[in-house]
Amino acid sequence: MDKSNILSKIEDLRKFLNQCNYDYYVLNDSKVSDYEFDTKLRELQDLETAYPEYDDPDSPTHRVGNDINQEFQQVAHKYPMLSLANTYNEGELRDFDSRIRKLIPGEKYSYVCELKFDGTSISLTYNNGRLVRALTRGDGKKGDDVTQNVRTIKSVPLKLNEGDYPEEFEIRGEILMPHSSFDKLNQERLEIGEPLLANCRNAAAGALKTQNSSVAAKRGLDCYLYYLLMDQLPTDSHFQNMQIARRWGFKVSENTAKANSIDEVFDFINYWDKERKNLPYDIDGIVIKIDSMSLRDRLGFTAKTPRWAIAYKFKAEEAAVKLLSIDYQVGRTGIITPVANLEPAHLAGTIVKRASLYNSDFIASLDLHEGDTVYVEKGGEIIPKVTRVELSKREPGAKPIHYITKCPICGTDLVRNAGEAGHYCPNYTTCPPQITGKILHFVTRKAMNINCGEATIELLYKDNLIHDVADLYTLTVEQMSRLERFAQKSAENFVQSVEKSKQVPFERVLYAVGIRYVGEGAARNLVKKFKTLDAMKNATLEELADAEDIGEIIANSVYQWLRNPVNIQLVDRLRSYGLKFEAEVNADEGPQSNKLEGLSLIVTGSFATPQRRTELEKMVEQNGGKLQSSVNSKTNFVVAGDKPGASKVKKAEELGIKIISEAEFLGMINE
Repeated sequence: MDKSNILSKIEDLRKFLNQCNYDYYVLNDSKVSDYEFDTKLRELQDLETAYPEYDDPDSPTHRVGNDINQEFQQVAHKYPMLSLANTYNEGELRDFDSRIRKLIPGEKYSYVCELKFDGTSISLTYNNGRLVRALTRGDGKKGDDVTQNVRTIKSVPLKLNEGDYPEEFEIRGEILMPHSSFDKLNQERLEIGEPLLANCRNAAAGALKTQNSSVAAKRGLDCYLYYLLMDQLPTDSHFQNMQIARRWGFKVSENTAKANSIDEVFDFINYWDKERKNLPYDIDGIVIKIDSMSLRDRLGFTAKTPRWAIAYKFKAEEAAVKLLSIDYQVGRTGIITPVANLEPAHLAGTIVKRASLYNSDFIASLDLHEGDTVYVEKGGEIIPKVTRVELSKREPGAKPIHYITKCPICGTDLVRNAGEAGHYCPNYTTCPPQITGKILHFVTRKAMNINCGEATIELLYKDNLIHDVADLYTLTVEQMSRLERFAQKSAENFVQSVEKSKQVPFERVLYAVGIRYVGEGAARNLVKKFKTLDAMKNATLEELADAEDIGEIIANSVYQWLRNPVNIQLVDRLRSYGLKFEAEVNADEGPQSNKLEGLSLIVTGSFATPQRRTELEKMVEQNGGKLQSSVNSKTNFVVAGDKPGASKVKKAEELGIKIISEAEFLGMINE
C-alpha cells in the first residue's frame, strides 16, 4: 500500500470513529458494536504508530489524555462570562417579565427555556472548525485553560465536519458528570477504601481541574452546549442558533422549548420540577432567556448579570434535625461566623452535620433556643443552611441563644460597625486564627501561589517560626526540614516556591496582603489607576473611591490600612524581600497613556488577524479608555472592522454614536 492509500485509510478510519463517537455520545444512538469500534480504533492506532508523519492531535486516538502534570494558565475571555440572577419563587420571575415589558414597551418577544445543568461552566473556542481552547468561568474576565482535559470528553467535537460555521467562534455550555459515571466512580473509591464523593457537581469540577488529562479521560464527563457567540450570529433567534450549532456537531439539549408568555414558562418549570428525577444527570433549575439577540442587545447588562436572562432555582430539599450546639468561628479578617452543630441528616445526597447561622441578626430572626428542632436545606444544594424552627417541638424551659460578646479565641470584646451585619474581633495582631488565616490567604494560588497548605501554616505558627506573612521570606531549608512530615526535598521545594512568589505582579500582592473588602477585582482596578502602592498611599479618600468599581467602603478600608503603622512596617519588610509594589509596563503591549480617559469604546467585527481585535481591545484600556461589551447610551465610539455585529451597528446609529475604523482609532491614540 503506497503512502497516499495509507493516508486515505487513516482519514477514513478517523471519520468512521468520529461519527461513532457522535452517534453514541451526542445522539445516544450506537450503530456499531463495542467490538467493531475497538477493532477500528486499534487499527487506527497501529497505522498512526507506523506512520507518525500522519499524526493529528484531533484524532480519536488522542481522547485518552496523558500523564503529564499541567499547571492551568489563566486566559482572558473574549466576551465576559457573567453569571445569572437567581430566583426561587413565582413572584420574582413575574417581576422579571414585567421589567422586560417596561424596558421594551410594545415589543413582541418570546423566551427560551433551558434546563439548568448542575455542573461547571465552560467556554469553547473553535478556529477553522477545530477546538483550540477551553476556558472555565474563573472570575468572569479570565478563566483557567483546561483544553487538554476537555479534549478527553467524547461529546465535545475536536474537529467539526464541513459546515457553514465561521472561521472563529465561541460556544458555551456545562460540563457535568452523569449519574452512571458518578456511581461507577464512587464504587471504585469504595473498593480501594477512599472516601466517597459528595455529589456529581463537585465530582465534575474536580475531574475538570485534575492535573492529569488521563485521569479526566476516565471520569466519564459529558458536555451540553447552550450559548453561541461570534461577531455575526447565524440568525437573530437564540433558539435557531442552537439548532444550527447542533447541525455543526455540538451536543445541544433537546429538552429546550420556546415560550410566548410567562405562563408557558411556568408550564415548562412545573413539568421539569417533577420530571428532573428521571434525567440521567442533575439539574437544579430552569434558565429563562429572551430569544431575540437584537432585543438582548437593547436590554443590556447590569454590572454583574444580563437583564435578558434569569435562572429559576428549584426549591431545595430540606430536613428537620435537632440543634446540638453552636460554634463561633473566627475568620482571617476577624469576622465571627456562627455555625450550628446538628444531628446528622441525609440531605440532597450528602450527610449534613453542620450549617451556617450567618450572624447575630439571623439567629435573632429565628428566635433560636437551645435544643431546638430546625429545618435545614442546602442553598443551591451545596451549602447547608438553617431556614426555620419547628416551634411545636421546642422543649419547655428551653433557653434562648444569646450571641457571644467576646472573641471565642482571644477574649477580645467583639465590635459591630454601623450598617454591617457581622461582629468581628479587632485584635488582628495577636488573635491566632486571624494571623494564620491571613497567612493562608497570602499563600493561595490566586494570591502569592506559594506551595503551602493549612496544616503547614498551623505547624509553622505553632513552632513560632512565623507570626505574619513577611516571616515566610525568612524561612530556610534547614528550618523547614526539621518540621514534622518535611523531608529535605519538600523543604527545598517550599523555599523555592517562596522565592518564586517574588515575581508575582503587584495586583496579586495587593490582593494577598488581605485588606478588608479588597478582592481580586478591586486590587486590579486600584493598581490600574494608581500604578504604585506609594501613589495609592498618597491618594485622598475621594481619589481612591473614584477608581473603577471601588466606592466609599473599599476606599475607606484601603485608606485606613495604608495608614496603620503595623501595616506600613509589614509592607516595608515585604518590599525589602523583593515583592512588587509597582505595576510593570510590558513594552510589548504598546503605549500607555490617558488619551482615551473618560471614553467608553466597543470593538466589533473582523480585522486583519483573529488576534488583532484582542490587541485593539487592549489598546483601549492601555490608553485610559473603558472597554464595553455592548452598545449603550454611555458608549462614545464603536471601532468597527469587517462584518461588524449588525445589532451593535444598528444600536449605535439609533443612539447617534460615532462608528470609526481601525485607522481612525489608531489616529486617536497616536496623535
